[in-house]
Amino acid sequence: MSLSNALDALLKNGTEAGEIPGVVAVVADRNGVIYEGSAGVRAHGGTVPMTVDTFAWFASMTKAITGTAAMQLVEQGKLDLDAPAAKVLPELGKIQVRTGWAADGKAILRAPKSPITLRNLLTHTSGFAYEFFSPDVDKELTDAGKPNVISGSSATMDRSLIADPDTAWNYSIGIDWAGRMVEQASGLKLRDYMAKHIFAPLGMKDVTFEANAEQQSRASAMHARLPDGSLAVIPFGLPPDAEFDMGGHGLMGSLPHYLRFTRAILNGGILDGNRILAPTTVELMSQNHIGELSVPVMKTNMPTLSNDCDLHPGIDLKWGLSFIINQQQLPEGRAAGSLAWAGLPNAYFFIDRKSGITMALLTQILPFWDAKVVALYQKFERTVYDHR
Repeated sequence: MSLSNALDALLKNGTEAGEIPGVVAVVADRNGVIYEGSAGVRAHGGTVPMTVDTFAWFASMTKAITGTAAMQLVEQGKLDLDAPAAKVLPELGKIQVRTGWAADGKAILRAPKSPITLRNLLTHTSGFAYEFFSPDVDKELTDAGKPNVISGSSATMDRSLIADPDTAWNYSIGIDWAGRMVEQASGLKLRDYMAKHIFAPLGMKDVTFEANAEQQSRASAMHARLPDGSLAVIPFGLPPDAEFDMGGHGLMGSLPHYLRFTRAILNGGILDGNRILAPTTVELMSQNHIGELSVPVMKTNMPTLSNDCDLHPGIDLKWGLSFIINQQQLPEGRAAGSLAWAGLPNAYFFIDRKSGITMALLTQILPFWDAKVVALYQKFERTVYDHR
């Protein structure tokens, strides 16, 4: 069976069982796109088919693009990986470490032992943490009457650190802060910076922070996996009145256009003759930047948004400049040193620079790390490598 037929069958089987409403998947090597496919429907119980150009929320797949924007400015000398980030955003210099709670319920705070840097923000070693995975951050925001990070509000960014910079890896709002540094250093809103310096050069016409009417007409519904395993369509949408563009999770689009970004990284920063990063910068982004720290099992604090995530059991996981890096080859075939990340509604991508393969698979199902989608993603990856 050809690779295309094998992958089509996988997607079809994954949706016909009723366990996944709709899915899109794309694969490329260094020579170009080798597969685009979709299966199922855009809304559980509906009849409109999921198509390759279905519009969807990328969520944290945004992070790698924001990291790329920041590294473009590092190349130009407008940002510095290791200077105090407060030189660019003074409000970061006011953030303190929370060490506990006083008897009256107020946070016990102290100054961090070292300043937050752009490298910290891009590697999730700043000391910030997400409320999805930290009960203490959730408590702090709730007690202060602040909305969660999806709100796109400035208030949600004003939160304490749960560790000193460089001392722990905590999945976090760090790359949202990095996006604000891009804005400050460039003088452009993040959406305008990306449109000019990443999306236009790479031909990513269908990626945006704000969907237009035509894009909305192609949108997938958002789904919840209920405790009994069934699916339900749920209302969901990023706030149209967000106070700033969230570099950690704000992008949406169609998956073939996202693949244009991963193909550029695969090819050392260039696609179709248009360069967005120097090869040396891509190499730098692909290295371990957290030293002896490793990405741990991520324990959920909000089960409706994420399950516990043991991303690659038995594999040492490091973090580069906005990508996770597997230190050993994965059972599915991905080479050691590959770059990857994901998005909350069970959207996933990787870039295997050694083998010359990049792929992405997207659904719109919460909570994250859905067992059914993860199993399909792993089978999909294994099938791609089996046909090499």
